Amino acid sequence: MNAAFELFRPHHLELRKRLVRVVAVIAICTGIAYLFIEPIAGICTRPLFLAEPDLKNLVYTKLTEAFIAYIKLALLIGIMVSFPYLLYQVWMFISPGLLDKEKRLARRIILWSTGLFAAGALFSFFIVLPRTLVFFMGYAGENLQPMPRLGLYLTFVARMVLAFAIAFEIPFLMVMTTSTGLVGLEHFKAKRKYFYVAIVVLAFLLTAGDPTATVLLSFPLFGLYEAGIVAGQVFGGGNKSNDQEEAEEQEEQ
Repeated sequence: MNAAFELFRPHHLELRKRLVRVVAVIAICTGIAYLFIEPIAGICTRPLFLAEPDLKNLVYTKLTEAFIAYIKLALLIGIMVSFPYLLYQVWMFISPGLLDKEKRLARRIILWSTGLFAAGALFSFFIVLPRTLVFFMGYAGENLQPMPRLGLYLTFVARMVLAFAIAFEIPFLMVMTTSTGLVGLEHFKAKRKYFYVAIVVLAFLLTAGDPTATVLLSFPLFGLYEAGIVAGQVFGGGNKSNDQEEAEEQEEQ
């Protein structure tokens, strides 16, 4: 057992070093974001005021609510800004054991996953969020005055942006599984209805059970799933899983 521990010890130390660096960068980015938290919060609240021009300000009902809301927002910004560096550290941890071809593939993984993550966040903030807010604020009237709470609103925005950012990784993950042969492309086509159900459940969980937000997230995810199938056909380079290929080789022999 001691021999096994000594064998794993270099990897353990390397992993700890990478984790410390990631945490440090996230902490630094979070601290910098907090220094500019007022303008950042202003950017986040602008879609709400555009959706309801008569709304003058947000409120908070607990003494610590604004402080905690700003801390959460700064932390989210720190994580999102640090995302490329996080992927880089993952690549640096696994790259010593990779072949040159696999290293090139890993670089593409970092590039595409970062791009899709950013695209999902931007799509959510500039396309989905304004329309969602217009829908929700449409219930305001003479007998119903909206008084959004700062903490709950920023949590809503952060949750939606993060949900779409993660969801936009779906086509990339599908291409990677098909290109490596882990899952055949035909599997995604044959099990489409089951994946659709899983997508609805995932959207429900990511939106914390909000029915309207679940619908607004589910339909883009359906489109991303179909885009993943198309991308798998173009870039995947393999429609058969490893098990299928091994079975065919055995039949030929």
